[in-house]
Amino acid sequence: MRTRPEAGCQDLVFREAYAVDEAGEVALEDYARTVARAAAAEVVRDGALGSPIRGLHLCAPGAPVTAEVIADVEGFARSLAADRPSGLGWS
Repeated sequence: MRTRPEAGCQDLVFREAYAVDEAGEVALEDYARTVARAAAAEVVRDGALGSPIRGLHLCAPGAPVTAEVIADVEGFARSLAADRPSGLGWS
């Protein structure tokens, strides 16, 4: 993963950073892994845990990470961030 990158790893960088909850993070990693046919995917944050996601680290993508793939995955991240409830969730 990012802490121990291997040959064939690649970063997918978004144009913007997106605030996504923990369930959305897992969904985003799964989506990116599937779209890029990667062995693994890990979100890349702007800072500490809980900060907005600015992209993903892909291990051994089996498909080229083209501009279209990046736009597709970023669009999914954007939709996850847009669906994120604001406030406490019960108020």
